[in-house]
Amino acid sequence: MSGPQLTLTLILISALLMQALLPRLRLLIVLTAAGVSCLFSTLLGTATTPQLLTEVPWDVLVLLIGLGLLSEVLVASRLFGLLAVWSAQGSRANPRRVLAYFAIGMYLVSSLVNNLTALLLVLPVLLILLKLMGVGQRQVSWTLGVLLIACNLGGAATPIGDFPAILLLGRGSMTFAGYLLRAAPPTALALLGLLAIVIWFVRPHRDLHDDPLGERLSVLVMRKLYRNVRLDVSLLAPSLAILGLMLLAWLFIPASTGITPELVCWIGVGVALWARPSLGERLLRTRVDFEATLFLLSLFLMVGAVRRTGLFSELAVALTRLPVAPWAQLVLFLILSGITTGLFSAGPSMAALLEVAQVLAGRFPPGAVYVGLALSVCAGSSLLLTAATSGPLLQTLTERAELRDRDGRPLVFGFFQFLPVGILGFAIIQIVAILYVLKAIR
Repeated sequence: MSGPQLTLTLILISALLMQALLPRLRLLIVLTAAGVSCLFSTLLGTATTPQLLTEVPWDVLVLLIGLGLLSEVLVASRLFGLLAVWSAQGSRANPRRVLAYFAIGMYLVSSLVNNLTALLLVLPVLLILLKLMGVGQRQVSWTLGVLLIACNLGGAATPIGDFPAILLLGRGSMTFAGYLLRAAPPTALALLGLLAIVIWFVRPHRDLHDDPLGERLSVLVMRKLYRNVRLDVSLLAPSLAILGLMLLAWLFIPASTGITPELVCWIGVGVALWARPSLGERLLRTRVDFEATLFLLSLFLMVGAVRRTGLFSELAVALTRLPVAPWAQLVLFLILSGITTGLFSAGPSMAALLEVAQVLAGRFPPGAVYVGLALSVCAGSSLLLTAATSGPLLQTLTERAELRDRDGRPLVFGFFQFLPVGILGFAIIQIVAILYVLKAIR
């Protein structure tokens, strides 16, 4: 490894480790590290700051901001909050149904909005229901853990669900239709497999006694709590229509026309905001996710500085020269991707690993490599509570809810409560990723 490669790689890895260990300072850490990377890249002669800024995938940032604003418009219509309430009523406060209904609901919501927004919309309703049901620690740990993994799977199911998929779409690695058709089935399969194992074999509800009266009372209380919440159809209808047109444009307009995914997003979101101008102006002023944008901009600069040294290409070549079959090389890459994501979280891992995947896509079917990588990143983000973007938020909201069992003992949800769920989820999603890739390259 050359001097520039070693120096810039150490800066990148140090920043990733520090932001994982000190999440409250993550933005300050990566912004500082990005500046240091630009400085050393210039001093070492690998690239100047203007060159690194030119190579930033600005289209990805446009997609991220635009889809975030569209999510806020849908949130303002109260659609997702009501979907959570309907899930509570449909489950009839039965522990097994609650777990299944909310996991599937979270999967669907996360496929359209980012994970943090999905969690903020669905979790408060679930926590109220769990409090009314009087469940125990085991049920809380597995229900919330499965909910978090369903959130990750939903984000990986569509090209607009979460950052790794948005990165593939924005950088032109895959088309909207190509990703959707390849990624949605395996993520749905992984979710169904997880639910089947948890409900029928783990059985977190096994210590609870059937209480039909308590279940009916819980549903009645939920109906009373949300009886005044009404769907804003005048806002929802045009927003869904515009989203539908955007999806059609992403599916059928070829990139060769110059009408790229980020342009479709830009125009579509602009029209959606004009559907109610006062709301649109307020969202632009207050709800743009500048934290995520600055974080990813810093990340792209650091990764770009390392890429300029040629390290990622060398790693990919070294992987392809291992004395094993080609399919085993790809499987090894997927497993290492999952473990790396578990340590560093999805965003940083995907940005760096995609550089290696682009080289591997020259030897294997590109769709198999990219979707396999997205699934492995999803597996890694489900391994530990700290690896998931929404993990700390889930823990915080659960602590604030002050859940207690029927004997008055406090119920908690933290790193160790999630760990058994995370290990199971990681194993299932990683196995699905490997099987998918092996089938795709046959």
